[in-house]
Amino acid sequence: MSKTKTGVKVLAQNRKARHDYHIEDTYEAGIALTGTEIKSLRSGRVQLKDSYARVENGEVMLHKVHISPYTEGNRFNHEPERTRKLLLRRLEILKLIGATRERGYSLVPLSIYLKGGWAKVELGLAKGKKNYDKREDLKKKDAAREVERALRERQKV
Repeated sequence: MSKTKTGVKVLAQNRKARHDYHIEDTYEAGIALTGTEIKSLRSGRVQLKDSYARVENGEVMLHKVHISPYTEGNRFNHEPERTRKLLLRRLEILKLIGATRERGYSLVPLSIYLKGGWAKVELGLAKGKKNYDKREDLKKKDAAREVERALRERQKV
């Protein structure tokens, strides 16, 4: 969990998404949550691993996001991996419908954060990477790391 100057507190990030997908575009969406879900989310008990979003009946739904049950919750506690509705403008939803109908595009949650007291999700319109693309990215990262290391060593001398 990190907090920046703009009042945004990042609760969870899906780092694997940027490794597995080419992110074409990003959208910010609100999440419809229950009382115990937001309390559990504020304490940072959320996981985005293997989660995805899908457009269903003109609404965007978030699937497989694990928000742990609230510890002080009673019998009205929430189900950890229930499907949650995302709050987007109608025009954005129409764009997403058109984009996801294209072959290979999917909606992937990149991060969940609190912005001005409201829970938000950063959604990425993504296209899957092939194995050779992933290897290329790793090679580029390693090369950049080597250059950085060489520059640091050079500055020490």
